[in-house]
Amino acid sequence: MKKTILTILFIVGILNAMAQGDTISYWKKSGKAGLNVSQSQLTNWAAGGQSAVNALGLFSYNLNYKKDKTMWNNSLDLALGYSRLGAESLIKTDDRIEFNSLYGKKAIENLYYGAAFSFKSQFVNGYDYKVDSSTPISGFLAPAYITLGLGMDYKPNKYISFNYSPLTGRLTIVKMKSLSDAGGFGVEPGNTTRFELGSKAWIKIEKEILQNVVFSSKFEAFSDYLKNPECIDIDWQTGIAMKVNKWLSTNLTTHLIYDDDVMITDSKGKKGPRTQFKEVLSVGISVLF
Repeated sequence: MKKTILTILFIVGILNAMAQGDTISYWKKSGKAGLNVSQSQLTNWAAGGQSAVNALGLFSYNLNYKKDKTMWNNSLDLALGYSRLGAESLIKTDDRIEFNSLYGKKAIENLYYGAAFSFKSQFVNGYDYKVDSSTPISGFLAPAYITLGLGMDYKPNKYISFNYSPLTGRLTIVKMKSLSDAGGFGVEPGNTTRFELGSKAWIKIEKEILQNVVFSSKFEAFSDYLKNPECIDIDWQTGIAMKVNKWLSTNLTTHLIYDDDVMITDSKGKKGPRTQFKEVLSVGISVLF
């Protein structure tokens, strides 16, 4: 895990150094780090309830280049959150590593030929706490998704970007032996990787809809030409960031995923692909840089 994280940070560091080296800078940099914490303590509370502690760390960094007919956009998003209810063990509430890079050459006004790369995974093991908290159902590089696609990127304005890559390779990695042996996340039982060749489309929106209120949304769809192309994988992330003052902010994020190769057991014990959904509301300290 450390090697991969260091590699991503190294790439961002190199890009940042390139940006620093320009005498006339064509780079735009922005970043945000935040720590959101909530706590409640109950002692002899007649109405009942349990003490609780919640913590969520967030980090995002954008480094974008534009000169003449060339553009290169890079973003890194990290999140890790935990919650403890009463005397229970810590429960993970959020965990995300996502790096995206898009390189393009202008074809005509607002339209670019482009190559898009992405890496997605998580930091630590995940568990189905309703079953037990000792058998992991996910972990770092279990899964991880690496995609590289060639296509077109359309930017009608600075708020919206649409990308379509009809030639996209996606590599799914499952490094945890217990999961790969069971064929988790679509790999063949015993294999640690699975390659897919298909098409990917995504649309990204980011706009200040009110003063100090920023709405963002990214919708991705992937179809595998090699197996069941009619089964389209969906990844949809939406967020609203509200800045209270220089230091305080409130964030509401939702994440919806549908992957036909990910088998999930429902309350009746039946396994199958299902819509995954996560919502996180957090208030805390936020630093822009």
